[in-house]
Amino acid sequence: MKSVAICGGMLLGLPLAASAQNEVETEVDVDIVSSYIWRGQDLGGVSIQPSIAISYKGLSLEAWGSIGFDKEDSKELDLTLGYQTGGFSISVTDYWSSGENGYFHYGAHNTAHTFEGQIGYDFGILAINWHTNFAGYIGYKEDGKKAYASYIAVSAPFRLGGIDWTAEVGATPWGNDFYTGGDSYEKEMINGFAVCDVSICASKEIHITPTFSLPLSAKITWNPATEGTFFTAAISF
Repeated sequence: MKSVAICGGMLLGLPLAASAQNEVETEVDVDIVSSYIWRGQDLGGVSIQPSIAISYKGLSLEAWGSIGFDKEDSKELDLTLGYQTGGFSISVTDYWSSGENGYFHYGAHNTAHTFEGQIGYDFGILAINWHTNFAGYIGYKEDGKKAYASYIAVSAPFRLGGIDWTAEVGATPWGNDFYTGGDSYEKEMINGFAVCDVSICASKEIHITPTFSLPLSAKITWNPATEGTFFTAAISF
């Protein structure tokens, strides 16, 4: 799972924005977040979240991780292969979190991997993205059947008071045990359509020197499905 360290782009769970460049480009980032909140789910406390990505002519491959300061927090490694052209994007992500099962356990009932497909379009004033788990731990319904847990997000960027903002609403369209809240406000099951992320994020760059600046962001997230609320901050390097 990816956090929203800054308002928009790759950290909203989209593939790396890769223009139609003629040369291979690489990008390395490190974010520090006050809490790891993903799609309205509480996945940990203060965390360091590094990423490295390589892109060429719209195709991108990204490795993203999360390491919590608390030893009880699980470690995470996500790999995303994506393609973007114009406003259209499509990607496949392998999410993995440490736990009882090691990295190379891929059995349907004993894996810590979740494989997710994403498709979306960014219209500029509005972006719409659909995500569906299709392999690994995909989420289950109350009757034990596979749920193929899914998530749809609508986000809109805007500028106000000299600061960049992003408003977002996300929902899971049918019942599952995947989007149940995480470490806090957790429920056993989501029964049917549920809005699990209503958020507003503000970001700006703090200029340290003429050639160096630090992107900062603050975000308020509400999860109506679990009645959770979070106020988080992030700094990016």
